[in-house]
Amino acid sequence: QVHLVESGGGLVQPGGSLRLSCVASGSIYSIDVMGWYCQTPGKQRELVASITRGSSTNYADAVKGRFTISRDNAKNTVFLQMNSLKVEDTAVYYCNADLRYYTRSGDASGNYWGQGTQVTVFS
Repeated sequence: QVHLVESGGGLVQPGGSLRLSCVASGSIYSIDVMGWYCQTPGKQRELVASITRGSSTNYADAVKGRFTISRDNAKNTVFLQMNSLKVEDTAVYYCNADLRYYTRSGDASGNYWGQGTQVTVFS
């Protein structure tokens, strides 16, 4: 079993900051790409930022220069530092990971999601 658990969401005024964290746990062999996605009611989940095991990053245009993704490979953890938040950043943020996990016969690959954490930016 593999679990991803997010934390760090909350309420903040425009211009404020939040730091999201996501810890992956379970019979994990290795984690390749970790990412953050956001979703608002009636819309599809969208990529916010992603980071490879080698720390190559990718950002949505809307967050470039404001958000920073990082990870701690030793702790199977990914972070999203969100600065200069805007009302339009309000969404549920989900952690995602492409990983390999141990099985009885070796290892296998899978893609996993966290349960989501709410970020609300209000004026």
